[in-house]
Amino acid sequence: MCRTTTCMYCRKTTWSGCGNHVDQVMRGVPNSERCTCSTVNGRTTTKEKGSGAGNWLSRLFGRSA
Repeated sequence: MCRTTTCMYCRKTTWSGCGNHVDQVMRGVPNSERCTCSTVNGRTTTKEKGSGAGNWLSRLFGRSA
């Protein structure tokens, strides 16, 4: 089941969970209060920040997520 959560980058409302209930969860959230970040290579980033460097474990093992 999906639920609302706060984006760690933009601090706006986004969703977390299986992805099958996104419309239901986000229905009451105005567009102006929704997260505007994107997902690049499986990693969530802000559009301004780009793909970022990832955490030290992902860099160590050469993985993007």
